[in-house]
Amino acid sequence: MAGWNADTAAGPLGAGTVTLVEGSSFCISSANGDIHPEYPHGVFFEDTRILSRWNLTVNGEPLEPLAAKTQEPYRALFVGRVPRSDGYADSPLIVERLREVGAGILEQITVWNYSPAPAECVVSLKVEVDFADLFEVKEARIQRRWEESREADGDALTIRAAWQDVRKGVVVSASGADVAPEALTYRAVVPPHGQWSATVNVAPTFDRTGAAAPFVRPSEGEMSPRDRRRQDWVSRIPVLQMGNRSIERTLRRSYDDLGALRIEDPDHPDRIVVAAGAPWFMALFGRDSLWASFMALPVDPSLALGTIQTLADRQGSVVDPMSEEEPGKILHEVRLDVSSGLALGGKSAYYGSVDATPLFVALFGEMSRWGFATDTIAALMPHVDRALDWIRDYGDKDRDGFVEYARLNDSGLINQGWKDSWDGINFADGRMAEPPIALCEVQAYVYSAYMARSWIAYDAGDMGLSAEYRDRGAQLKKQFNEQFWLPDRGYYAIALDGRKQPVDACASNMGHCLLFGIIDEDKAPLVAERLMSPEMFSGWGVRTLASDMGAYNPASYHNGSVWPHDNAIIATGLLRYGFVEQAQRISTALFEAAEYSEGRLPELFCGFSREHFDEPVPYPTACSPQAWAATTPILLVKSLMGYYADVARGGLWMDPVLPESYGDLHITNAPMANGRITIDISGSTATIQGLPEGMGFHRGRRSWASDLAEQARRRGKS
Repeated sequence: MAGWNADTAAGPLGAGTVTLVEGSSFCISSANGDIHPEYPHGVFFEDTRILSRWNLTVNGEPLEPLAAKTQEPYRALFVGRVPRSDGYADSPLIVERLREVGAGILEQITVWNYSPAPAECVVSLKVEVDFADLFEVKEARIQRRWEESREADGDALTIRAAWQDVRKGVVVSASGADVAPEALTYRAVVPPHGQWSATVNVAPTFDRTGAAAPFVRPSEGEMSPRDRRRQDWVSRIPVLQMGNRSIERTLRRSYDDLGALRIEDPDHPDRIVVAAGAPWFMALFGRDSLWASFMALPVDPSLALGTIQTLADRQGSVVDPMSEEEPGKILHEVRLDVSSGLALGGKSAYYGSVDATPLFVALFGEMSRWGFATDTIAALMPHVDRALDWIRDYGDKDRDGFVEYARLNDSGLINQGWKDSWDGINFADGRMAEPPIALCEVQAYVYSAYMARSWIAYDAGDMGLSAEYRDRGAQLKKQFNEQFWLPDRGYYAIALDGRKQPVDACASNMGHCLLFGIIDEDKAPLVAERLMSPEMFSGWGVRTLASDMGAYNPASYHNGSVWPHDNAIIATGLLRYGFVEQAQRISTALFEAAEYSEGRLPELFCGFSREHFDEPVPYPTACSPQAWAATTPILLVKSLMGYYADVARGGLWMDPVLPESYGDLHITNAPMANGRITIDISGSTATIQGLPEGMGFHRGRRSWASDLAEQARRRGKS
């Protein structure tokens, strides 16, 4: 993910691994439901592994997996059979494990006996806990040995551990079991053609009291808190029907995954933010959370607001070279309860991101047009201005007009844009670029931030400030097109290196520049042509790096792979410049790719050409679900609908160019200002019902902030 150091990416989870997610808790297990400490498995609560072994045996035998079905993002049913000891193939004993994850897990174990004789069963659960940090597990670098005590008392096993001054604990409750310090055991006789069942739950203990948060099992017919939370989410988002059932399934899967990736800000439980991805990134990330909430605007605008408010609360205030914090800077990632010191910067918040700060301003500008209370927007303006001060004072340390990065210490991220693997920025011949590095897309984000601020100032009647940011933007655009454009190649350099030389690799980054409008009109057709060339477009999407570049590797993280979110941004950028057919090709390729993974787009897949492999080749350690992959289908369809709001200007704009193969589109319960609207699209015709009072429907294109700033300039002259 454009998240943690990609050169220390986790090892593959392995085939058949099942991941469950709820808030910032998650559970990773093998296909039969068992959790093994030697794999990156476990139940995680607040970034700590509270269960490292959870092995179920029946009569001493582990289960042979038959099926694992994820019913909701937080609940799965594992079905396995008990191998026979007498060598015969078919076993009459089938075991179901219905598991739900929350602050811990709740598991119902049911043994079915399909034989005419009663079956004596010893059902045993072996339990271990190592309280490892998520980073220790992810990198297989478990460094700490906790002092552990285990206490069996009635139906409960309490495991407590201490390391230096850190205390943690977990309680395993198993009614009717024989509880011993190492394991829980049930002795059951399962009647012929009958069943036997038991429920176990595991919960972390809180603070010094040692009390566990009860993981309450709902009564028959009642909903669990996780079901209620999901139902509340479903009631607030649009309901979508599409002629093309496959695309409809992908969009619904996106809604589900986005719902699962919502986490609460611990300091403001009413505020929901988007986590970056499961399993390792169930945390707030600056860049990822901003992009994902921006991409999800038409589904739930409140996610963008919650994300921006939470990032604003944690905005940098001091200079700290270890965590790379600087005044006004927006963080890269926040972790909840990490004590091993393996987190980036050694603290819970790490700020090594060059693009989160300009994106914060750019996306604030877009979010503010979807209609939020004026006082809500006004409360964020000081943070927006502090972020713009960071761009000026720290982002552009050499005062050349471009924002660049060089890490502030040896353990920080080497590359601090979205391609943050150590080898992610390179020349056409494969050499790596030396910092400080000015990325092309970062200049586009900064340009968009300037234009957004210019328009906001104009709207508030501050003509002087409006002109100042408009002029900064115009100057940046001019300088960008002079210094990043490679006229002999017909594309933009991915970056300028420490010597201000263009880093001349042909990469996908310039597609982001299209979205934010920094590219000169006369150069856009060449960029579009290059992005759709056989070297860049694999048939499943645009590659991160062209196949004729020195560092190209179709199975790398950032040097030739295909990232869905990158493609959604590129497609939206192509549409901004009028390249409809190209945007449709990218969009359709991604929806076709999703068919191979049950409607869920992964974080990335390999960049092999579609002629070579007739299905997308998975990348081994891709996160799934992952926030900006989950929001990709939403942005693709929104962009092809030409669906943009500007509530302050009293309008909703739509300019549909959905391919014929998508069929008709019918959306109800879509949030708009303080109301809900219904949208119908057939071909290029859109009709809207239920627009809030004072809002009109416009067929055509909504003005971008840069257009509005330009109109304001003309008005000022006239």
